Amino acid sequence: MRALVQRVSKASVTVDDAEIGHIGTGLLVLICAMQGDTEAEADKLAAKIAKLRIFKDAEGRMNLSVKDIEGSALIVSQFTLAADTSRGNRPGFSTAASPQDGERLYEYFADQVTHQGIPVAKGRFGADMKVGLINDGPVTIWMDSAPDA
Repeated sequence: MRALVQRVSKASVTVDDAEIGHIGTGLLVLICAMQGDTEAEADKLAAKIAKLRIFKDAEGRMNLSVKDIEGSALIVSQFTLAADTSRGNRPGFSTAASPQDGERLYEYFADQVTHQGIPVAKGRFGADMKVGLINDGPVTIWMDSAPDA
């Protein structure tokens, strides 16, 4: 699985002009299941993100996790994280999981983040979503569950 994690002071997701999820301080997690991914990759990535120490401590150093600060996570599916731009000008997405596997793993991943003790808001898989955020820092981190990443 691939994730783009952003430390935010707030974030929201809207579908058809209706806000369906929002958080205050926490993490916006854009997530993509790749071909061959299983629940094991989702487990690994959820645990890593929950423990990721990217929030400032009393001395201003990135030393606290989202759980430490009692923050939340907004989790949004984004298959375009699988983009292959190595040929031509139009990205290919053949390495993304099938829609069925992608949705199953997206929901499973969100549940695993919740099981880590982090309140979760979500987007809607497959929907045309509008995501708004205030990236704090800015802090943006690319994560991949693949062993060679």
